Amino acid sequence: MSTDIEFELNGKPVRIATPETRRAIDLLREDLHLTGSKEGCGAGECGACAVLIGDEIRLACLMLAGQLAGRRVTTIEGLPHSALGARLLRAFAEAGAVQCGYCIPGMEMAAFDLLRREPDPSRERIREALSGNLCRCTGYVKIVDAVRLAAAGDAGPESPPDGAAA
Repeated sequence: MSTDIEFELNGKPVRIATPETRRAIDLLREDLHLTGSKEGCGAGECGACAVLIGDEIRLACLMLAGQLAGRRVTTIEGLPHSALGARLLRAFAEAGAVQCGYCIPGMEMAAFDLLRREPDPSRERIREALSGNLCRCTGYVKIVDAVRLAAAGDAGPESPPDGAAA
C-alpha cells in the first residue's frame, strides 16, 4: 500500500507515493532516478549508499522511505550546490582519488560531512571519518589526499560550477 511521502531532496520539495516500507536506496535510485548513491552490500557495511538526513550521515540501504518524511535529504547529486561540496568533488578528481568510482559517492558524502564539522582535519581524523566506507581499488591514500586538498581550499574556485545540476 502506497502513501504520499513529502521531504526535501537536494534543496527541492518532493512528494511521492510509495510504500513506507520501501528501502530509501530503492526510492532514490529507481523512483527518483538519483543513481549516484550505490548499493554495494545492502547490509550497511560498505558506505556506498551514504546520504545526509538533516545533519546526519546515514546509510540509505538501511532506511525505509517512511523515515524520509519531513526530513532534509542530501545525496551526492546535491553536493555541487554548495561551495564546500563543489570544492570536494574537484579535489577528488584532481587528486586522482576516483578509480572504478563505485565507492566514491559514499566516500565524498562522508568527507563532506567531516569537512562541514571539522574544516581542517588531520589525516588520522580523515581516515577515522571514512572508516565506514570500503574501497576495493585503492589503499585510500589518494582519497585522504583529496580530503586534505579540499580542506586546504586548493581544489579550484570556491563557488559551485556554472550549471551545476542536481
